[in-house]
Amino acid sequence: MIKVGILTSSDKGYAGERIDESGKLIAERAGEIPGEVIEYVIVPDEIEEIKYNLIQMSDVAKVDLILTTGGTGFSPRDITPEATLSVIDKIAPGIPEAMRAKSLEITNRAMLSRAVAGIRKKTLIINMPGSKKAVDECLDVIIPVLSHAIEILRGEGGECGRG
Repeated sequence: MIKVGILTSSDKGYAGERIDESGKLIAERAGEIPGEVIEYVIVPDEIEEIKYNLIQMSDVAKVDLILTTGGTGFSPRDITPEATLSVIDKIAPGIPEAMRAKSLEITNRAMLSRAVAGIRKKTLIINMPGSKKAVDECLDVIIPVLSHAIEILRGEGGECGRG
């Protein structure tokens, strides 16, 4: 079973002014990975809060996968990608590229996503947009590869290439 952490970055969600529908959707779909949510936090759009929680989930809770939602757009308060980049050891550009490519088939606004993905130690961190609909679309793209990605990070999987 893959240990999953969810981080929602939202000033309004943190203040209780908005229901975190996208984070709840991630939790509902975690079983498809197959994963079990062991950490779930809602934080304000503050870089130090986001960094602290990403590090806690990775280094202390030892989750295999952190899925973030929110803070990936053009708003001045959208800083989830910057927080993520500051805590990862390696980038994994193919993941957000694939999410954006699929989302572009639905809306041209997908090109405005600044989501990133990367690896911190043995934890894969993936940023997703803040809308429930966009998260659902992104999960459709990444769920088929997450189990294999985590196997490789754990040292359990083989090469990604096929024969």
